[in-house]
Amino acid sequence: MAITSIHRLLSRNIRSKRAFALPVTFLILLVTTLSLITVTYYFSVQNLQAQTIVLKASTAQRNFQSLDNIILSTLGQPGSSNTIDLSDSGGKTRIQPNNNNLVISVTDGSSIDQTIFNSTVGQVIYELPTSASIDMGFYLEGDSQTITNQSGASPSQLYIASGAQGPEINLRFRPTVTYVTAGLQNGQAVNDIRIYIVNFNTSIPLTLAGDLPLKISCINTQLTTQTYQVSYQAESLTITSQLDDTNGTVSIPISNTDQGAIINIETVISNVSIQRWIR
Repeated sequence: MAITSIHRLLSRNIRSKRAFALPVTFLILLVTTLSLITVTYYFSVQNLQAQTIVLKASTAQRNFQSLDNIILSTLGQPGSSNTIDLSDSGGKTRIQPNNNNLVISVTDGSSIDQTIFNSTVGQVIYELPTSASIDMGFYLEGDSQTITNQSGASPSQLYIASGAQGPEINLRFRPTVTYVTAGLQNGQAVNDIRIYIVNFNTSIPLTLAGDLPLKISCINTQLTTQTYQVSYQAESLTITSQLDDTNGTVSIPISNTDQGAIINIETVISNVSIQRWIR
């Protein structure tokens, strides 16, 4: 009789433990499942945000490539203008007409040694979202050279830079040099050298987030000429361009006769205005 009572007591105890273990198991499974869902959701959101930032950075780059093309289309055509809508890419557009100092000097290593241009020429910047992860120093247009005399080379410098607030898209323009020999004058060989400069000084400073409609206009073109007459055999003329803190040079061969050379240096400045367009 006593043995039967003990057996019943043990059976009830086992059933009680099993009944208690069941909810605990379900609770553990529930907590584990919720944890997995939370972690998965977190990483999904992070991945979606990263993809959104990459997409916005790509859109901003395409916007600035279009802006660059429109500016190039107005150069040397006073009175011409065009418009563009820069779509919101999560950052800020900054038009800086009084930044980006350009200094151009020329020398032949002898009697010619002069600074022919020293002024700010402006730039346009797009501040990307601070968490954007893109290649710093990557050039969308042009390259790091601050002056070019290569046929077909773009005067544009459109690149990704590290700014004070984070990654930026920078658009500025470098001088472009062309040269030709133009026969003889008074027994001396004539060399015509032309330096093209894009200047945004007529623009209005602006910092704005969101969509931004812009109007780009070529206000005028300024031409100045400096002539150097040398009686010696000048081999080449070195033109140095200092754009902010970066220097670059090109060397232009000089045509001579026994009586020397005439070197005409023409500076052509396209004054381009970038303004907010009010429809």
